[in-house]
Amino acid sequence: MKMRNLLMVAGIFTFAFMLASCGGSKKAADPSFGKEINVPCNDDEYHTDAKYFRGTGNGISTDLSTAKSKARIDAQTNLSRSISTTMKSVADRYVNERQVGDAQEFEQKFEQMTREVINQELNNVEVACSKTMQMKDGKYQVFQALQVPKDQVLNNIKDRISKDQKLQLDYDKMKFEQVFNEEMDKLAKERP
Repeated sequence: MKMRNLLMVAGIFTFAFMLASCGGSKKAADPSFGKEINVPCNDDEYHTDAKYFRGTGNGISTDLSTAKSKARIDAQTNLSRSISTTMKSVADRYVNERQVGDAQEFEQKFEQMTREVINQELNNVEVACSKTMQMKDGKYQVFQALQVPKDQVLNNIKDRISKDQKLQLDYDKMKFEQVFNEEMDKLAKERP
C-alpha cells in the first residue's frame, strides 16, 4: 500500500512537473528584429474580403487636417490598387474561360472602364475605421481604412458594360459574376 501511494505521488509530481514545463517561459522575440507594434485600422477585418474592397492608409503631419488628408489619399490608393488588381484577374480569367472575339480589345476597354468605375467609387467610399494619435513630438498620425461593397463595384461594371455595344457582344453576365465572386472568395481565403 505504501509503495502504491508512493508511486501515485511520484506520478502526480512528474505530471505536475511536465505540465509546468510545457507552459513555462516563452522565448521573447529576437530584439534585433525590433519591437512589434499594432497598427490601428490595419487588422484582418480592414482588408479586402468576400464582401468589401478595402484599403488602409496613414498620414503624419504637424497639421491635423493634412495628416487626415494624407491618410485618406494613402487608403484610397490602396483601395484603388485592390480593386484594379482584382478586376484585372477577373478580366484575364473571363477572357480565358470564354471565347471572346477580340480578346485584346475587350481587355483594353474593360481596363479603361474599370478605371472609370474606380474613380467613381472613390467618391463614394465608407470609412470603416479612423484613429488619430498625437505623437510625443506634437505631430498627428492618422490611420484610416476605407471600404466599398463588392456588389456596388460589380453593379457599376455591369451597368457600364451594358452601355458599350462592343463589350456587350462578348459579355456573359452569369459567367462574369461567377468569375468575379470566385476572385473575391479567393481574396477572402488568402487572409489569415
